[in-house]
Amino acid sequence: MIVPAILLMVCGLSGAIKKGDDLVKNRSFSIDYVNNQFVKDGEPFRYVSGAMHYFRVPVHYWPDRMRKMRAAGLNVLETYVEWASHEPQPGVYAFEGNLDIEYYFELAQHFNLSVILRPGPFIDAERDMGGLPFWLLSVDPSIKLRTSDKSYVTHVEKWFSVLLSKIKPYLYNNGGPIVTVQVENEYGSYSPCDRDYTSWLRDFIRQHLGKDVVLFSTDGDGDGYLQCGKIPGVYATVDFGAGSNAVESFKPQRHFELAGPRVNSEFYPGWLDMWGEPHSTVDKEDVVKTLDDMLAINASVSMYMFHGGTSFGFTSGALPSNTYTPCITSYDYDAPLNEAGDPTEKYFSIRKVISKYLPLPDFPVPVASPKAAYGHVHLHYVANLWDLLSTPIAGRPLQSTYPMTFESLGQANGYVLYCTQLRGHFPDPALLEVKGLADRAYLYIDMEFGGVLSRSGSLFSIPVQATDNQNLCLLVENQGRIAYGTGIKDFKGLTSNVTLNGHILSSWTHHPLPFNETGSLEWLNKIEKKRGTPIKGTMSLFTGSFAIQRNESDLADTFLNLSGWHKGVAFLNGINLGRYWPVQGPQVTLYVPKNFLKAWPSKNRLILLEQDRSPCEKNELGCTVEFVANPVLNGDTPVKKRSTKLFKKHV
Repeated sequence: MIVPAILLMVCGLSGAIKKGDDLVKNRSFSIDYVNNQFVKDGEPFRYVSGAMHYFRVPVHYWPDRMRKMRAAGLNVLETYVEWASHEPQPGVYAFEGNLDIEYYFELAQHFNLSVILRPGPFIDAERDMGGLPFWLLSVDPSIKLRTSDKSYVTHVEKWFSVLLSKIKPYLYNNGGPIVTVQVENEYGSYSPCDRDYTSWLRDFIRQHLGKDVVLFSTDGDGDGYLQCGKIPGVYATVDFGAGSNAVESFKPQRHFELAGPRVNSEFYPGWLDMWGEPHSTVDKEDVVKTLDDMLAINASVSMYMFHGGTSFGFTSGALPSNTYTPCITSYDYDAPLNEAGDPTEKYFSIRKVISKYLPLPDFPVPVASPKAAYGHVHLHYVANLWDLLSTPIAGRPLQSTYPMTFESLGQANGYVLYCTQLRGHFPDPALLEVKGLADRAYLYIDMEFGGVLSRSGSLFSIPVQATDNQNLCLLVENQGRIAYGTGIKDFKGLTSNVTLNGHILSSWTHHPLPFNETGSLEWLNKIEKKRGTPIKGTMSLFTGSFAIQRNESDLADTFLNLSGWHKGVAFLNGINLGRYWPVQGPQVTLYVPKNFLKAWPSKNRLILLEQDRSPCEKNELGCTVEFVANPVLNGDTPVKKRSTKLFKKHV
């Protein structure tokens, strides 16, 4: 593997790390059951780890984040592997750029960080479908995920054959940094409880990685979770958060592992956020007390998350709490290193606790990187939903008698416009019911906006005034597949028939609008400002360009403030920054890493796909966004209480 030269320069490396015989000789990592500890190269070893997902952090920032994690006293780095990103279509694999896991391992080793690897195949992580590829539901709609179902196992086997061959050279015993590998993920929280599946997965991993690799499982700190989560021959660990009683929380682990080290594989110094619910914060005093308590009894700990990063694009998932609730784009997680990689007060408090138990490296104490406020950018209204249907953005229309799901259409994310011509005489008003909606729909009759239906709001019906021969369309948005629990088999779009006053509507035309090929947006460069003003409730595209009068070396991270806009997606220089929804909160800004920007004299192109309404409708001069130096992740929300309690996500 070739490591990019610019990154080697950043790290101070003169060349790629090589694993020669002198490095491999006498290397070993194992569990000492007599003394309840890990043993590394014949010496007692206890890890203090932090999670940083490579797929959530721009590759150019990996060295910076790892250096800061090592400076905090961490001796281990932890990451999931996301199947969906690496195999976006069956048999099509991606391991370049931000998915270059081999470079991630080599870089960790350079910073003297061992690696805990969690390859899934299911990972949760608040990602779309828990990191499983959507196409599993396309190739076999009846597939039973996370079980010994033949269809599922066949696809896992193909994927793991590719993945594990890349992992094996980086095992600690082979000269690499990987000390432990997880089997599945919090399986005790999954009701099918298929022990044949977890045993098969264990054996398959051992077959490829060898008998000496230390395998572990992770589950909640309760006997009920470990009852199914415990896999014979795999070391069982638990997870729990700040404010817990460490001694009591480790007892369930000891019930299933009578000897061996205490391990909290997910200690939560922060927590996740969802659209429409208040921003999560975890008190640093609770964090450091529980961490201190665990380290005082010689436990090993992995903090989830130490640096959360961002779910760029359409990668964020949803939670099956009281109702379907999508996750925000930011994965700041109130973590010790914030979304932009800056150390927080919590970082320094944690560092102080770690220093009591492990020596701190001779690294400079990290400081926040500079941020830039690049100011306002004026946007022009260039197209609406109906314009898009005749552009390269839209896929080929498909016909069917009844509505097809995204998966049946072979579409992962984005939007689908479903249209049908009404036939018959209907009452005034008639009730339109879309019981199988997943997830949000905009109703149009003869191209006029008629209202919004919402899965997260449990709004599946709406009165309409309709007559014979009118065209009824539903623009359906995929807001993210459910990330954990029994609902991960989460088909998108219209998943059942649509009725109008009890009459099933048929003869549908499907217009795919995936917006995942951002190159298709380049046609916007050739069109002028659209005449007229955008109409509330009709998807509209806005674009603007701006120059940054700085050299490339002077560029700094920034945040795109979308206050005044409603709901949509932002693209910068062809990169999908993610979903925005400031009227719902708590996230108001989108993180923009400096390597997404272009320096003078190049121009930056910003595109907003606004689904509902914009400030441009009332005042053309107000058709702006602003790049600011500080994030807003704690904006106002309609709900004042969270639907999911801190550290109680398991179901």
